[in-house]
Amino acid sequence: MTKALKVFSAGNEVSIVRSRGVSGAAKVLLLTASLTALAVAQPAFAERSVPQTQSEVQLSYAPLVKQTAPAVVNVYAERMVERQISPLFSDPFFGQFFGRQAPQGRSQKQMSLGSGVIVAGDGIVITNNHVISGADEVKVALSDGREFPCKVLLKDDRYDLAVLKIRSDETFPTVPIGNSDDVEVGDITLAIGNPFGVGQTVTSGIVSGTARNSITDGEFGFFLQTDAAINPGNSGGALLDMHGDLIGINTAIFSKGGGSNGIGFAIPANMVKVFLAAAESGEKHFQRPYVGATFGPVTSDMAEALGLKAARGAIVSDIVPGSPAEKAGLKTGSVIVAVNGVPVQHPDALLYRLTVLGIGEKADLSVDRNGTISDVSLPLQLAPEDPPRDTRQISGNSPFAGLTVENISPRVIEEMRLPDGAKGVVVSEIENGSPAARVGFARGDIIVAVNDDNIDTTRMMENVAEQSPGYWKLSINRGGRMITQLFR
Repeated sequence: MTKALKVFSAGNEVSIVRSRGVSGAAKVLLLTASLTALAVAQPAFAERSVPQTQSEVQLSYAPLVKQTAPAVVNVYAERMVERQISPLFSDPFFGQFFGRQAPQGRSQKQMSLGSGVIVAGDGIVITNNHVISGADEVKVALSDGREFPCKVLLKDDRYDLAVLKIRSDETFPTVPIGNSDDVEVGDITLAIGNPFGVGQTVTSGIVSGTARNSITDGEFGFFLQTDAAINPGNSGGALLDMHGDLIGINTAIFSKGGGSNGIGFAIPANMVKVFLAAAESGEKHFQRPYVGATFGPVTSDMAEALGLKAARGAIVSDIVPGSPAEKAGLKTGSVIVAVNGVPVQHPDALLYRLTVLGIGEKADLSVDRNGTISDVSLPLQLAPEDPPRDTRQISGNSPFAGLTVENISPRVIEEMRLPDGAKGVVVSEIENGSPAARVGFARGDIIVAVNDDNIDTTRMMENVAEQSPGYWKLSINRGGRMITQLFR
């Protein structure tokens, strides 16, 4: 069950975060909100080892904190929202006092605070998408108190990542990005932030788990778990290893009441690297490799029926004809158990491994079919734009006037997150104040049929909109749900 939870700081309401019920009273809290989080680092040991002497026990994290803290910024996201007015103003009796017109709602400024990590000297900052989502203006504040405006280069709510560029020509301190695949359960970690507005706080812990999934409601499902205390306010902050390298971006916690229970989650640094590379190449949408197959988890019953040693891996449940998956020789019922020799625990882990390999690479899959392990080479490429999107803007006096529509291809399905196998044309934009806006069209609506005629292309949609029938019967697919409407 999903509930809205309020998070308070110093007696004032800071934000409302969503949680999803798990195991009774436990909740998943995105660290949205909240307040500033500064990343921290760790003492550099030559090797991983348990302290053996008193002098080793007395080692301090302070030198690495001083070294890395300047590269962690506070992120301020400002947005203007329309304040609701009393419903009494819609009453005709009250309307006479306002010239039959209710007063307009007032706009007010709303601000969310989070953290970011400078990862390039020219001012490239990585943070969580939910920290800057919907912002009209984004600023960062350095540890020395200076503030700078920022430009959003790339953001994606599926992966909850965003890349900012500080608008300045000066050179900034950075935190190096480590290899999150080298992280092992038991490694010491440090986190730093401003939980609940109490001030900069450094916490330490260990890596409690890797490859965690089903943590948030988003599509991304591969997290590092740590018991370093993470609270609302640490959002977008850094999780660092004992070398001072970034190993993750703090994102979510399990919590009963909004505070830390020692179960925090971070997006792995290797995912951050791929996202940064996409931003620096000028991409407007983050593209993951196109496989052309659907994968499901392997249950205990499946494992027994398939003769697997354990209920792990990703089973192929469907394959798109002509896709890279089909060309590589994957078949439904096959179970992918490893990518480039790295074991795959679940479908989220498989998609993570393919994504971090990157477009243009090849993935060597270990596939178990009927108890026999075979190797399959899968090329990782962009989803094809076939048919071409042929973008068209609908004009005229029909209910569709003001729509911008595109043909549906695997690329468009990926960019707009449409249902697999969707048919029709998709709405990519709606002009404000247009007939289409008044009708209630939404971005991502798939126009399937008009007056019972299937709409297969944008050209067909444009031709249909120029007609003048006595009525309009519209069938659309909105988020996988079919809706039929009638207009006269």
